[in-house]
Amino acid sequence: MVSEGGVITKRLIQKIEPTIPIQPRLLRVAAYARVSSGKDAMLHSLSAQISYYNELIQSNPEWLFCGIYADEALTGTKSNRAEFQKMLTACRNGEIDLVITKSISRFARNTVTLLETVRELKDLGVDVYFEEQNIHTMSADGELMLTILSSYAQEESFSASENKKWQIRKDFELGKVSNLQMLGYQRNADGVLEIIPEESAIVQKIFSDYLGGKGKLAIANELNELHIPTKLGCEWTPRAILRILRNEKYCGDLLLQKSFREDHITKRKIRNDGQLPQYYVEEAHEPIIDKETFQLVQQRLDEMKHFNLAKMPNAVYPFSGRLHCPHCGKNYRRKTTATGIVWICSTYNTKGKKYCPTAKQIPEEKLYAACCDALGISDFDEDIFQSEIQQIIVLAPNQLEFIFHNGATKTVEWQDRSRSESWTDEMRKQVGRISKERRWHQCP
Repeated sequence: MVSEGGVITKRLIQKIEPTIPIQPRLLRVAAYARVSSGKDAMLHSLSAQISYYNELIQSNPEWLFCGIYADEALTGTKSNRAEFQKMLTACRNGEIDLVITKSISRFARNTVTLLETVRELKDLGVDVYFEEQNIHTMSADGELMLTILSSYAQEESFSASENKKWQIRKDFELGKVSNLQMLGYQRNADGVLEIIPEESAIVQKIFSDYLGGKGKLAIANELNELHIPTKLGCEWTPRAILRILRNEKYCGDLLLQKSFREDHITKRKIRNDGQLPQYYVEEAHEPIIDKETFQLVQQRLDEMKHFNLAKMPNAVYPFSGRLHCPHCGKNYRRKTTATGIVWICSTYNTKGKKYCPTAKQIPEEKLYAACCDALGISDFDEDIFQSEIQQIIVLAPNQLEFIFHNGATKTVEWQDRSRSESWTDEMRKQVGRISKERRWHQCP
């Protein structure tokens, strides 16, 4: 009612309905799937889970598909599952409202990990739904049920682990190999090792070359240059060569239970240094290397081991970790040569010029002189060097770039030693002896 000049009139108010309907907020849903090994059947199971969750989420009109996180993991721990960590990050960023997973055992294998994760997600407002157990973690009785069921899942995992250990140890007592992935052999249905001819030739070459005087590094470099990969398709390293040379299986014997798993949760492999019994089986299968050759190799390895132990421990020098090769990405290392102490690119030193062709060794006294030049001091002072210089880049032959902690840089060039400077006293004496012998032979 409105009064205008004493006359009361009615005001008509009409409600105008919205023409665009308000869309309900869609629930942002993701799924998590996991299988526990790399076997073909398990990978097929993972693929089936992914397809199932894709269809389940995208067919619900009230849900917004936010992805599927899938791990092929060896354990149920959080730290070993990259996709699980990505899912948690997305939840922490407020990108997910609901996570669907098959069961408690797929989500986590131990009670502590499960409850910690679920409680964190609950605080973030993220619900987790376990299909097999029909549990929503946001429900009132969700956590109680999870505590009970996850404890059961953990005990079930422990029982399965113990059963598997029992079977493996029974195989050990019978002299059978339970699992194997080594160059030269494959395991048949009876657990007996059979030779793979083309791979056994590589093993024989390694043993022959080592007894012939080649070092582990030289053998590894040669195999890499011939494009011969390891059993797993990787490049050879001295450590990989050592594993071949130390493996008693190549002479037909078996040492079983060299390692064991820490527990059913972490499944961390631990070297067996007497914690559990071991089983040595002689002449268990056809050898690739005869026992005499194998023993000779062991003797040489032991001699070299004692020789290396007798050396001085690795020292840390002022330039250790600070002299960088930009061509291969490695640092320079200190090396004693016939002409004195030099610093040399690690790649060039171990693999040769082919792998880092531009690297050049730097005499240590030249390096000290270049540092003094860069720092503006007359004598090298390690304390000043450590406090001022962050890194030295070997830009080109005879050219060093000093990078200071404050961000400043300075380029210094150094000159090669003359031939006379690079001669040691022993070299001079040798040349003198040769010269005398030559003059004596020339006398009438």
